[in-house]
Amino acid sequence: MAEAHQAVAFQFTITPEGIDLQLSYQALNLIYRSGVRSWKKRVSRMRNRVIKGVFPASPSSWLFVAIGILATMYMQSDPSMGLISKIQHLHVSLSDQGQTMLSALVFSTLLWLSLILALRFCLKLLLSYHQWMFEQHGRISNTTKIWVTLVRLFSSQKPLLYSYQTSLPHLPVPAIKDTLSRYLESVRPLLEDTQYKRMTDLANQFESNLGNRLQRYLKLKALWATNYVSDWWEEYIYLRSRGPIMVNSNYYGMDFLYVTPTPVQAARAGNTVTALLLYRRKVNREELKPSRVPGTDIPLCAAQCERMFNTTRTPGVETDVLQHWQDSEFVAVYHRGRYFKLWVYRAGRLLSPREIEHQMQKILDDPSPPLPGEEKLGALTSGDRIPWAQTRKQYFSSGVNKRSLDAIERSAFFVTLDTEDQGMEGDDPVGNLDRYAKSLLHGKCYDRWFDKSFSIVIYKNGKSGLNAEHSWADAPTVAHLWEYTLATDAFQLGYTEDGHCRGEVDRSLPHPQRLVWDIPSEVSSSLAVAQTLADDVDCHVFPFREFGKGRIKKCRISPDAFIQISLQLAYFRDRGGFCLTYEASMTRLFREGRTETVRSCSNESCAFIRALEDGEAEDQCRQLLRRASEKHQNLYRMAMTGAGIDRHLFCLYVVSKYLGVESAFLKEVLSEPWRLSTSQTPVQQMELFDLKNHPDFVSLGGGFGPVADDGYGVSYIIVGEDMINFHVSSKHSCTDTVTLLFFNILSTCVELLSFLLLQLLRIHAFSSFYFFLFLFSFFKQL
Repeated sequence: MAEAHQAVAFQFTITPEGIDLQLSYQALNLIYRSGVRSWKKRVSRMRNRVIKGVFPASPSSWLFVAIGILATMYMQSDPSMGLISKIQHLHVSLSDQGQTMLSALVFSTLLWLSLILALRFCLKLLLSYHQWMFEQHGRISNTTKIWVTLVRLFSSQKPLLYSYQTSLPHLPVPAIKDTLSRYLESVRPLLEDTQYKRMTDLANQFESNLGNRLQRYLKLKALWATNYVSDWWEEYIYLRSRGPIMVNSNYYGMDFLYVTPTPVQAARAGNTVTALLLYRRKVNREELKPSRVPGTDIPLCAAQCERMFNTTRTPGVETDVLQHWQDSEFVAVYHRGRYFKLWVYRAGRLLSPREIEHQMQKILDDPSPPLPGEEKLGALTSGDRIPWAQTRKQYFSSGVNKRSLDAIERSAFFVTLDTEDQGMEGDDPVGNLDRYAKSLLHGKCYDRWFDKSFSIVIYKNGKSGLNAEHSWADAPTVAHLWEYTLATDAFQLGYTEDGHCRGEVDRSLPHPQRLVWDIPSEVSSSLAVAQTLADDVDCHVFPFREFGKGRIKKCRISPDAFIQISLQLAYFRDRGGFCLTYEASMTRLFREGRTETVRSCSNESCAFIRALEDGEAEDQCRQLLRRASEKHQNLYRMAMTGAGIDRHLFCLYVVSKYLGVESAFLKEVLSEPWRLSTSQTPVQQMELFDLKNHPDFVSLGGGFGPVADDGYGVSYIIVGEDMINFHVSSKHSCTDTVTLLFFNILSTCVELLSFLLLQLLRIHAFSSFYFFLFLFSFFKQL
């Protein structure tokens, strides 16, 4: 093929007269430019290492320290208290003046490094302070005000993406007594008195016997490791899971709800791929601003960004492995059962969006049929992990299959050019959204590569979406990437009037490389397992437009607490009781932090729901609602600050397995089903979306499959002031869970809670009105 010949810099043949060497100067030029790009990246990494290494100071601060030391010595003063003189004795080949100068510079450098360590230690202490999170809005203590000032002072230098990493505190190990106490409180509304007494006895027995022993080992790990949870969480929760990762682990992200920037499939792919690669460039150069707690200067851990691109999950018999490559200059593309390798760099230059569109169009126009077994090859990544590991070892360890598989796994990311139309438009917008969600969650089970860190799907009508593998990062990291991609695609790169990408095309670009396979028929046996799982999933997506966080915040209620209590009420009305509820909270205030569980079903939320369902007075219900909201906020804050329940108990369980001891308490705790698994997708970069001038450019967020076979998975995103998007999933095989029915109940519950709060708001408004009327009458009489 032509592209294969262009990749060879020289060819030679051996003849009786000698060796005939043929150089390809075009190929040598490409190699030279690619090498220049590689060296530029190395220099950039080295520069960033220096800047990060001295943060929160700057490299130029060394010059000020050195000048200050030299100026002090010029004034016949010794700021080193004799250390410079001692350093001087180590140099014998220089003049006296040279020895003095060099010794002063050495001392300045040592002093500068000591100051950096001191500053970093102070910043770490400042970032370990979390009391600010528990203070009421508008009632900030003097300690917190001083703390905020100091944090801003230490953050005055322009930080790189990873600048704060070494200054972030380590996740603390909670006291075992506190964790057990919080656990018993969380299960109290779910258990009968006899069951609760039994669980209390198990917890007390665990604390007095095995618990303290396991805790000592865990504290030892916390002293040694950067984060005592994250590596075990990644390995045992994700990588050692032997079931399908499709639906069970992977999650999806959706396109704009009302807008499709272009109906041209290849053009949408061109801009989307370009935007993703621009984001990768920012990550590699560390030009992204560090993520922070919304509305504050408090940095969050950015470690999850490191494996965002050029990463794949490879299967193993006992455990999978995450493989990450330093760089990749191509993407893998799937269309109509064929796999292609598409180079996105040429001679060290990123192709323009128009050029990538041109290459994508070549793939769309390619009439060649799939090779035997190629069309449904991706089903290997959607089925059980052990068969995939065995098949990989048997058929993909060498030869043409290995080379083609390497092209997919080493790619920057995976792209599917889908043959279907998706989106809300059409005669059945509600059903269309549900089908759109299912398509992104599992597709046809063989037209996505679920092992890649993320896969992009571009539909025939220009709609797009994303499917992400979960082990390498959590949803907020991927959401940040997807927000940037959507905004860059629509507002920065843009399209021409006829819907094509902007820019010029180099017509000499080689054709995308078709991957070649030699696959036996039994390889695609995983498809049946995946298809059964996909057919069982029921998804419902609904944009709730009646009101949003604007109305909720006017009533001085946390929007997240409001939604969580609405979910509790909806589940109670749907199933006639309460259940263990999972809400994901981040622990990225700590180094390499990931998530912690907020057990949303609390005594306070259950008391409110019971009072509401029993027809208690509205005033009492409103008071109970406020208590439930405040309790939820407190639980969320405790989870964020390292005082959660479930990660600590999980790690104690792992330690017990390493020691070969059994705990009836831990075994029972970790086997409890999460029948209501929830997560909020945060909007992190609202500045990228001008919703005032472009109100239709709102994202639908994303969702995931149900965690329990007899439960619901609920994802929601709060968009702007007047909209909440819900994604609800369950399984058809469970007759007790009907997704659409649950959402209808949820919608009613949200409106009911809103009515309660509005009544309270009106009461406050009338009270204020009559108060001011009384004051007016009083002063008028005076």
